[in-house]
Amino acid sequence: MSAAARWAVVVLVVAVAGAVALWPRSTDPAEPDAVPTRTAPTVDLDAARGKAALRPCPAGASDAPGPQPLRGVTVTCLGDGRPVDVASTAPGPAVVNFWATWCVPCQEELKVLDAYAQEPGAVPVVAVLVESEEADGLELLAKLGVRLPAVADPADGVRRAARAPRTLPLSYVVGADGSLTQVTDPVVFKSVEQVREVVG
Repeated sequence: MSAAARWAVVVLVVAVAGAVALWPRSTDPAEPDAVPTRTAPTVDLDAARGKAALRPCPAGASDAPGPQPLRGVTVTCLGDGRPVDVASTAPGPAVVNFWATWCVPCQEELKVLDAYAQEPGAVPVVAVLVESEEADGLELLAKLGVRLPAVADPADGVRRAARAPRTLPLSYVVGADGSLTQVTDPVVFKSVEQVREVVG
């Protein structure tokens, strides 16, 4: 066999191998050479809600003087998964707290706010989960033992409506007239006494 013929055979073998490697394969699991497809694991939100055992989202009357900028912003109640108008969950006086699962200072503040909310005469506190998945938020609240009423706002509609800065944690006091006042002192609640002083 001449050198030219040998080279022709080598080129032919390489071409066939390349074609076989690139040939589309079936993804039908019934076929032996099927390539398995990967799917993201589904999270059982009902189980996560049961484990977190959050207190129900407050439901104010339709004519309650809730924060006007937030009226009409729909969020998901983390406790039961139902859609709620965020203004009806925080008719004044109340505290609205923004948090995320990755925010470390938020975790300590959530515990303080939960302790405050359980005191006699405390105003309602609603935690607004942002920049995080519902399942992750429920898991963290269960781990912290925090049972605050909480809502998930993946679209960030609440912060936009309140014209809130994107810093976390962040709290607002809702006045009896529905006004929103950002809490700047302290930036992070570290004691129940601080919450009481701010709420007045």
